[in-house]
Amino acid sequence: MRYDQIPNTLFIKNRNNFVSKMKSNAIAILTSNDVKHTNADDVMGFAQNNDLFYLCGIDQEETILLMFPDAYKPENRAILFVKETNEQIKIWDGEKLTKSGASQVSGIDRVEWFHDFEKLLQLIAFEADGFYLGHNEHIKRVTHNQQTQQDRMINWCKEKYPLHSYHRAAKITRELRQIKSDQELIFIKKAAEISIDGFYRVLKATKPDIKEYEIEAELTYSLTKAGGTRHAFKPIVASGKNACALHYNANDDICDEGDMILIDFGVCYANYNSDTTRCIPVNGKFSERQKEVYNAVLYCLQKGSKLLKPGVIASDYEAEMAKLVESQLVKLGLLKLVDVNAQDPDKPLYKKYFMHGTAHHLGLDVHDVGLYSRPLEAGMVLTCEPGIYIPEEGIGCRLENDYLITENGNINLTEAMPIEIDDIEKLMQA
Repeated sequence: MRYDQIPNTLFIKNRNNFVSKMKSNAIAILTSNDVKHTNADDVMGFAQNNDLFYLCGIDQEETILLMFPDAYKPENRAILFVKETNEQIKIWDGEKLTKSGASQVSGIDRVEWFHDFEKLLQLIAFEADGFYLGHNEHIKRVTHNQQTQQDRMINWCKEKYPLHSYHRAAKITRELRQIKSDQELIFIKKAAEISIDGFYRVLKATKPDIKEYEIEAELTYSLTKAGGTRHAFKPIVASGKNACALHYNANDDICDEGDMILIDFGVCYANYNSDTTRCIPVNGKFSERQKEVYNAVLYCLQKGSKLLKPGVIASDYEAEMAKLVESQLVKLGLLKLVDVNAQDPDKPLYKKYFMHGTAHHLGLDVHDVGLYSRPLEAGMVLTCEPGIYIPEEGIGCRLENDYLITENGNINLTEAMPIEIDDIEKLMQA
């Protein structure tokens, strides 16, 4: 693996926390993600089911975690199933985890082969009254039109054991995963450090007529050299008018003299993510109008990020952020105060230039799991990312940092990434 082995005490603690919230006499089953295919005999890069990874640390396909804390036999209380290596796999793909290796990574004593799962489950299933099964429970989930390994497990269990009760494992993991442990914060901070190094490379490389994908290449080089697993998401390198498309990531345009580039990017390290956004001038010097818009967004970021503290509800925070952006739109001459005062509150005028939320949880997923009805607590990690988009002027600006919530407010984990106009211009012109 590209990252140092994570102490299995993290996963042991996570499992203990999980089983403490289970109903009595129930079995929890978490499965790995599928390997996704492209065409012919090729596959996409593998990304683990993060609930499974959170509980056992195994970063390999064809993995199942079974937890039955009330099992009569102690050896049945935690069983890890992993893929068995055969000679063909060794020749073509290399070794997979051995049983002892999987035990060392996860801290689980009993490890069995993946293909033995069904017969071993049958030996203990009728002791239990119910099952906890995993599912992709996220408001922005993209698996609703695809059948996943988790979906197949749900269907199989309900067919095989129809009279058991069924419960949602994700309801427990979303509660636990929102609060990051000290060990998890090490990896999030490492991802942020790699992002910062990548941004410095971008500042040195950017010049008129550079292709957007060349800037993406600088970020890719930086994260790969530092041992990052992958981009946290496909980077957005959007010059000029492209920055007004929120999820633009074709990255195939030319960066023209006089344009500003919006760069939204993140690093995945040890399965934990960073998520940052910066805007820079192609020629190393912001125009006066670019400065006005940039400073307006920076003001919202600096003021709005202070609102991220314990006890705050996401909806209240977003309402305050909207007011901050709205006031800046008036100062920029994009909205008139008289019109704002007379607007329909259900159709606020600011949404013409600012149409997205500004904070999301960050962790094993870039848009990490959790309910936004839960007040912020110490140990949560969130982004803050206000923006202003003016298509008619070809200017889109968004600035984003990552913040750790503490008892007394928050800590900016991306403080070292240049953001002030003077600093960016000096570094680009050096």
